[in-house]
Amino acid sequence: MKPSILVGGQAVIEGVMMRVPGAYATAVRDPEGKVRVDKYDFTSKVQTSSFWKRPILRGMMALFESMKMGMKTLQWSAEIAFPDEAENQPGKLANFFSTLFAVSLAVGMFMVAPLALTAWLMDIEREALAFNLVSGFFRITFFILYLLAISLMKDVKRLFRYHGAEHRVVFNFESGKEVTIDNAQSFSTYHPRCGTSFMFIVLLSAILVFAMIDTIVMAIFGDITIFHRLAFHLPLMPLVAGISYEIIKLTARKGDLLLFRALRAPGLWLQRITTQPPEDEMVEVAITALQNAFGEKYDDMVGKEYTAEAIG
Repeated sequence: MKPSILVGGQAVIEGVMMRVPGAYATAVRDPEGKVRVDKYDFTSKVQTSSFWKRPILRGMMALFESMKMGMKTLQWSAEIAFPDEAENQPGKLANFFSTLFAVSLAVGMFMVAPLALTAWLMDIEREALAFNLVSGFFRITFFILYLLAISLMKDVKRLFRYHGAEHRVVFNFESGKEVTIDNAQSFSTYHPRCGTSFMFIVLLSAILVFAMIDTIVMAIFGDITIFHRLAFHLPLMPLVAGISYEIIKLTARKGDLLLFRALRAPGLWLQRITTQPPEDEMVEVAITALQNAFGEKYDDMVGKEYTAEAIG
């Protein structure tokens, strides 16, 4: 059995962030064509805290750390890719309100709208599983439509190509072959442990978790409304993420089983939207990020077969 290693990352503006054990590095191509690198040492609380090592809790912490890391690297990449715009960046208050608006929009699109649409179209509010199956269907539909809509934007198309570069380089690293542009370009852009696949598992897990919560709420209050559902569903999203994280880890270890192949398939299909074949220059940036993340350890780490655990 191949050893597992925490290697993965995410696409950023005109670049790629790669995370490895103990560090992460972001490589971005500036307007002059030079690849700029930003590296940080980083050790997850999942590795240092006995509390956060527990199943489900580790997924909650991993998601929080990934989101924090992702926002930081995205902001840095924007400053490098668009230096003129970086000089006129809005202040902290404006950033706060723009973030608040984005979160509110996401809650409205993926939480409020599916619940309201289900309640309006079907008289099944007291049938916990049926209600959440229907609202879950709407939530997944909105998610796919959202991905299709943003994939039409020019800047997002480039972001998705860098996403493809990240996946190909991770595949290349996992294979044990020399990590080069030509070798990386021979691999698929669809990776089973991608954040897109993770999000789809989150949407599926939410159906069952929310159905159980709704059953408990009805047993306590005797009735349930959209407001009850929002009040209980939103705070439990970290729990759903933690469960989904464990499912993703299981699919990595038990990927040959039919059940886990079936769970993995929709996420791989969605990557037809969120990853695109990259240019050689994009793959070069992804390799640079991986090399700098490992630093002096790089030569010792390549040339061996691994299973990359990170979601990226």
